[in-house]
Amino acid sequence: MATPGKLSRLVYRCLAFLCIGLGAIGAVLPLLPTTPFLLVAAWAAPKGSPRLATWLWRHPHLGPPLIAWREQRAVPRRAKWLACCLLLLSWSWLAYKGSPLFVLIVTGVFFCCVATFLLTRPNPTTSTTNNNVARRATRNGS
Repeated sequence: MATPGKLSRLVYRCLAFLCIGLGAIGAVLPLLPTTPFLLVAAWAAPKGSPRLATWLWRHPHLGPPLIAWREQRAVPRRAKWLACCLLLLSWSWLAYKGSPLFVLIVTGVFFCCVATFLLTRPNPTTSTTNNNVARRATRNGS
């Protein structure tokens, strides 16, 4: 029988793998977001598997956006543009399908807040070094 510590590590590891998988799918499917899943994976991986966390943070495609967020709270320009376009597309779809005015107003205000948050985040700089990657990958916590 698994002890509570082993069980919680297994749950965190499964959550990290699930989110990495969904993030990878989101990299190719335009309507599935990648970044939120990767952020959850980056949070869960050190709690479930330090080796998985190290792999995630050192990955050539997945690591740099995570590092930029962790070190600088920065979002790449392309991600901002894509997110804002998808927000507009989603809201337009709701309007096209005849959603009630209340739904359009609430989602419009919410989407504007999300877009404002994203657009006010800085663009990542290249000052983050790979030395920070290994230190962050093995640290438990947020």
